[in-house]
Parts: sequence; structure tokens; C-alpha cells
Amino acid sequence: MSETTAQDISTGRRILVIGGGPAAHRFVQSMLKRGLGQDTITVLSEEPWTPYDRVALEKLFVDAERDLTLGDPQMWQTPGIELRSGQRAAELDVKARTVLTRSGETFAYDELVLATGSNAATLNIPGAHRVHVFRTIDDVRGIVAEVEQLKQKLGRAPRGVVVGGGLLGLEAAAGLLHLGAEATILDVAEFLLCTQMDREGGLAVNSLMREQGLDVQCSSYIQGVELDEQENVIGVNVADGPGPEAAVRRLEADIVILGVGIRPRSGLARRSGFHLDPRGGVVVDEACRTSVAHVWAIGEVAHILGQTWGLVGPANKMAEVVADRLHGGDGEVSGFDTSTRLKFAGVDVASFGDVYATTPGAIEVDYSDPVAGIYQKLVVAEDRETLIGGVFVGNAEPYDALRPLQGRPLPAEPARYLSAAGGDAPETELPDDAILCSCNGVPFGEIRQAVRDGHQSVPELKKCTDAGTQCGSCVPMMHKTLEKTMAEMGLTVSKALCEHFELSRAELYAAVRATGIRTFPEALERFGRGQDGCAICKPTMASILASQPHAYVLDEGRGTLQDTNDRNLGNMQKDGTYSVVPRIPGGEITPEKLAVIAEVGHEYGLYTKITGAQRIGLYGARLEELPAIWKRFVDAGFESGQAYGKSLRNVKSCLGSTWCRYGVQDSVGMGIRLENRYRGLRSPHKFKIGSSGCARDCAESQSKDIGVMATPEGWTLYLGGNGGANPAHGRVFAESVPEAELVQYVDRYLMYYIRTADKLQRTARWLEDLDEEYGDGIVHLKAVLIDDSLGICADLEADMQRQVEGYEDEWAATLRDPQRLRRFRPFVNDPDASDDSARQYVLEREQIRPATPEEIAAAEDGTGPVLISGTRIPVGAQG
Repeated sequence: MSETTAQDISTGRRILVIGGGPAAHRFVQSMLKRGLGQDTITVLSEEPWTPYDRVALEKLFVDAERDLTLGDPQMWQTPGIELRSGQRAAELDVKARTVLTRSGETFAYDELVLATGSNAATLNIPGAHRVHVFRTIDDVRGIVAEVEQLKQKLGRAPRGVVVGGGLLGLEAAAGLLHLGAEATILDVAEFLLCTQMDREGGLAVNSLMREQGLDVQCSSYIQGVELDEQENVIGVNVADGPGPEAAVRRLEADIVILGVGIRPRSGLARRSGFHLDPRGGVVVDEACRTSVAHVWAIGEVAHILGQTWGLVGPANKMAEVVADRLHGGDGEVSGFDTSTRLKFAGVDVASFGDVYATTPGAIEVDYSDPVAGIYQKLVVAEDRETLIGGVFVGNAEPYDALRPLQGRPLPAEPARYLSAAGGDAPETELPDDAILCSCNGVPFGEIRQAVRDGHQSVPELKKCTDAGTQCGSCVPMMHKTLEKTMAEMGLTVSKALCEHFELSRAELYAAVRATGIRTFPEALERFGRGQDGCAICKPTMASILASQPHAYVLDEGRGTLQDTNDRNLGNMQKDGTYSVVPRIPGGEITPEKLAVIAEVGHEYGLYTKITGAQRIGLYGARLEELPAIWKRFVDAGFESGQAYGKSLRNVKSCLGSTWCRYGVQDSVGMGIRLENRYRGLRSPHKFKIGSSGCARDCAESQSKDIGVMATPEGWTLYLGGNGGANPAHGRVFAESVPEAELVQYVDRYLMYYIRTADKLQRTARWLEDLDEEYGDGIVHLKAVLIDDSLGICADLEADMQRQVEGYEDEWAATLRDPQRLRRFRPFVNDPDASDDSARQYVLEREQIRPATPEEIAAAEDGTGPVLISGTRIPVGAQG
């Protein structure tokens, strides 16, 4: 290896980085943390993007526009840092210390860092030119585009074949399923994830993946891709063994994706005379120095410690070492943490250390339940207490606490850590030098010190330490460490709702439910402090009070707590008018009801639109027009669609088995049943449900807060999905569930969510919080809602039944009560306004008088605005 030494930083060096991936990003970040001084850094990136998180590529299958940018993009605006996108290095002159790009530009350097990464491996088989790989943003977008084209062209779910059963292959297969395609995985090994799993764990993964809808075919060798005359993929040929005598069979296919590994991008180094490993990587020493002076190599292009590494943790470690060396340090690579955790459609898989128990004298302690699809194994050294590895399939709950203990004595018998077997492992104090975040090499001690320095929330800790910012599997342990460190400091992580209530929303909900309190002043007096609330606690308390059975949302002073939309039972639009959205369960509507909507829209001059939720929205109604419009709709049999409320919005459904030739269950009937059951249910945030008649998922049920997908055996229940600015894929909660049992699970889930979620928290974020608290939110929910571990299922069901029995349409209830109708008068002291018909309400009056004390009190109760000395106070101005 070259004896490259760090030049005096004060003179300023031209540092050139070839490659714009995660390793390059971490190198620049590490240099900045240590201080750039007079140095300059130029990064040549072949791709047009700012460095992004390749680990999260599969998220683009769910949201094609998701931003995967690593870290703070403002880093690239730092003086002395230059990112040159779309620049591919073509020639390297190590004597002149220059790099020529394909565009013809020449860049000189004093120190060069090769971070060229890797390419997706390909296969030399017939038809390979029509095969996709899964490595970059463009790769994912190409797969998404082709699947959508195939769906339109074929009129059915495209048949996808993924070659390779490693992490990349599983992610690609998951993407195909999400896009509505069928997916078959071919792998030459006997089981999936063969580099992360032992045989028993891998076979358990095979079984679980088949349960998720994947066709898993192991010990299978692809021989070629069949194409038609137009070069379209029509099938693949597969051999059942590696030799020429193996039988070959044909699988029908419409799209093929390779996920068979990676190959270091070392062509530039090869042409420039670097020492390369026969398999292609640029050979470096423990300091990441290449055989050429002043040139370093990091990431997937580097061959270090006898191999190349396709994981983010090793790439980050190498970047840190080079940054340290360029600042005069003596950092070296001594080993890497190669632990892995994968969550795929609700299947939890994790491993670390010596999974194959190859260490001399190693002892394996395992638990297996093939029926439940659970496998847990610990590997300990000959002394029977030093932990050297672990494998978890189906239940990876112990992983977070055990992975940092690798190489250390376990505080208790190994079997006690097998949670699936009923183990009761003691709470363990992990040492400061144990690694919490393996991706970024952040030890527990750094987290604890950051907490002591005042960074006392998970987002703050992520920002100042980088822990949890990549794969995210360490976040639950980070949260526990935060709470424990704060407790040691005599502090607690505040769960207070706001300055007026020390209770969390969940605690406040329980308190209101237990005491039967009906008004905000009562709750403030009993559980809070101060004379009035705030913009946080008022709407939260309004939601809590409205979620109690038989409680009209605006009675007993609750109107003043609500925001404008809830207070006026309609969504305010940008011009100050309101929307009117009747409920249309399942999207089913009669011609007679359609005629009523048309008549109202025409009479009131409303903009009419079919919404994305299979309903018809009318827009542009004035406040005083709402009662008359809703009277027409209520008389015609419509109910409020509650498009304005923190409640059930709608249940989206496809045609199902009634009409669709692919449908296997009545998804429309199921959608109508669910919508009619949960209509009007107030919750911490809005929630949506999807009901799909088959695995093609035309109702997009996997992206809803609650999704039900029909199978020939029953229904698959997905929980915790949602769209919006921060989308989340629903996770499998139960499969092959009969209809009655499905509704029972949804009852329990919704009531548990309403009881325990934080203020304005969507179900996806709530489930993520459960992940942090319990290690796996779905496992916790199964224990609570299926196994009844807390003994509350009967209570949850009873609560829901009271909600169902006490349901009353809010607009029908409003129209029956003259006092409630007063809210929709333009002014409560308007002398000519009638309580009987909103069409008689008058916006402008020539005669204006001061309001009486009683009228002012009525306004403060939220029943309408007031004219005071000629000044119009609009609805909602009373707080």
C-alpha cells in the first residue's frame, strides 16, 4: 500500500471525489464535521440527483416522487464544497493527478477518493437485454412505468419474475406486489436471504413469503428469457439444478428483474493500473489507501479485509476513516457490523454476527414454531455466555437489545432472550462503547451524552448524532435510551398535551371516559390549569368529547373548541365558501339520488366534482345556505360525508366479485358495511378504509389507514397505511379472516387507536410510535387485539357497539333543532333572519343594533356571529 500522508491542512488541498452515492455523502459530511479549513472538495456524480438513500429505494414503488435525499441538502451549498451532477469520470492520470470527464472537463486533485460504488450484477443469458435491474432511481422508475404499461396492455395483473432471493430481490418482489403485479422469486440457494439466515431461518422466511403472496422457487437456475417477435418478455426458462443434465421448465412472465448482487465499478482504477482483487474491487489497506499515492477508495468499490461490502454501515465506516486520515488521524478499519433487519409486508426478519455458528465451540440455542412461522436463534461462544450471533424470523423483538451485545457476555441465560418461547430477559444496561446505530457507527455513549447536552427528543438526537437516519431499525432502542437517560437525570420525556394539561392525549381520553366529564371547562378545572385553553388542547378536547357516545359534536360549548370546518359542518374553501359532500357508501348511488345532487348543484350554482373518495362534492355554498342544502339532501336519504371531520372519511372499494371477473369476494358489500358501521366515529385524525376484491388492489387498500383485501379463503387485513406528504404502506395484521372476525378486529383496532393515539396523529404515525415503544407495533397489536393480552377486547367491542348504536347524522340532528340552526345565521341578532329556512338569511342589513348580553353569550357558545355597534364579527372569531 502507498504511504500517503496528510498534507498540512492550512495550505489547502484540492480533494476530488469520484462518485455521488451514500459513501461520498458520508465522506463530505465527515470532512465538514472535522472542519474543512482551506481545503476544497469537489464531488463528481454521474447521476443527476443529489446523493440519495439507496437503502430506501423500495419506497419509490409506493410513492414515485418520494424524496430520498440524504441528510440536509444545504450541505452542498457550503463554501468549499461543490457537487457536479451528471459528470462521469472517463480517464484518470495518476502522475498528473487529474481526472477527465466524458464532457471534456479536467479536474486536478491533491487527494482523490474513489467512491464509484457498484453496478447491479447481470447474467449472460438469452434475452438479458430486456431484463430490469434494481439499483438506482431510474431503475425503479423504469420498473414502475413498465408494470403500468403492461397492466393497460394486458388487462390483467402482469406476471413478474425476480431473480435473486437476497435483500434486493425481496425488495423488488415487494415492489411488484405493491404495483399490482404477480411476483415469483427464483434463487439458486435452498432458501431466501442465504447470506443473512441459517437454513432453518431461511426456510421459515420461504414459508412466510409464500403467505404474503410471493411464489418462492428455490434451487432454481434461470437459463434464459423468452421474447416474442416484438421483443416483449413472454417467459423464462428455469433449470432445477446447476448442471447440464438438470431438467428445464418454462415459467410465463411479462417482466423480469435481476437482484443477483453487485459488481464493483472499478473500471477506471483498472485502466489506471491500480491493484485490484480478481473479483474486481480496488484493494485497500485498513486505512482505505489504494496502491496509488494520494488515492483512497471507500464503499462498494473497495476491497478491504478480504472482500467487498455491499452494506451502508461499512461504507460509512470507510468514509469516516479517510476523513480522519486527511485530518492527520490514525483511523483504521478493524471490522464491520453486518447486522441486517428487514420488514417485508409485515414479516420481521433480522440477523447479526455468526449466524452459521462457524466459530469453534459455538453453541446454538433456538426456538422454532413452523406453524406460526417463527424462528429465533442465539449463537454463544464456548463459554456459554458470550453472544456471537443471532437469527430472528417472524418475531424479531429481541434483536434491538441483543445486537449491541455481540461479543459481550449475556447478563442472563441465552434461552431467556428467546421471547417467542416465553423468555423473560432482564432489562440490560448497554455499555457506552456498544454500537446503537450500526449504519452510522454511533455508540450508546454518544446518544447518552447528547441527551445530557440537552438534545431530548428523537428528532433532535437524529440530527446531532446521525443515528437512526438511514435504515431506522435502531430508533426504538434510541427512544428507550433517551427515556432512561432522562430518568437518570431526574427528567422524563414530556407527554403533556400542552401548557394547560400535563396529561397526554391518551391519558386525557381515559380520564374523560372514566369521569363522564362533558365540557371543556370541567376538564380544565379537574385535570388542567389556567382560565382558558389553547389551539392545541381545545380541538383535542373537542375530539375527545365528541368521541363519547351520543354526544352531538357542537353542544355544551363544544362548538367554540372546534376549528372552522367542524364548527360549521363543512370544509371552508379558499374563497370563504363551503363544501357539501354527502356520504355515498361504496360509491353506490341511485339515479334518483343523482338527480337530487344535480338539482341542488344547479339551483345554488355550485361547482360539482367527483372526488377521489368515490363521492360527489359540491363547492361554493355560503354558510347561510348550508342548512337549506342539507335539508334537501337529508330528505332524499343522504347523510353527512364528514369531509370536514377528524373521523372516517370514506371506504373506497372496487367492483369486487359482483361485476369484476377477477374479484373473489364482495368488496362493495364489505365497503358499505364498514362505512355504515364507522360513519361519524370521531378519532384523533381522519382515517380512510379501502376494500379490494382481489390481490390486484384496485381500491388501493394497502395505502389506507385500514385496508381489507379479498382472497379465496377470506380477507387480508392491513393496518397503518396512509397517503399524504409522508406516505406509509399498510402492514399485514391478519390473513384469511372471515367477515365477522374481520369486523371484530377493526372494531378493536379503531377503539384502541382512539384511546391511545397522540393529538392529530394518523394511524401510520401511531403505529410507528408503537414500533419505537414495543419493537414491532404489529406484534404488539396482535397481542392486544387478537390474544387479548391486556384483557380489554370485550371493553373495546362494547365501546364500539355503543358508538354504532348511538350514531346520529350530524346534519339531520342540526336541522331538527332551531337552536342548533342559529349557528348558520349570518348574525345572531339579525332581526329579520328566520330559524326555519337558511334561504331567508340576509347577509347585509341596513338596520344594525348592538347585541344584547344574551346574544353575545350565544355567540360565545359558538351558535353564531354578532353585530356589535356596526362591526360584523364573523363565525369563528370567538376563538
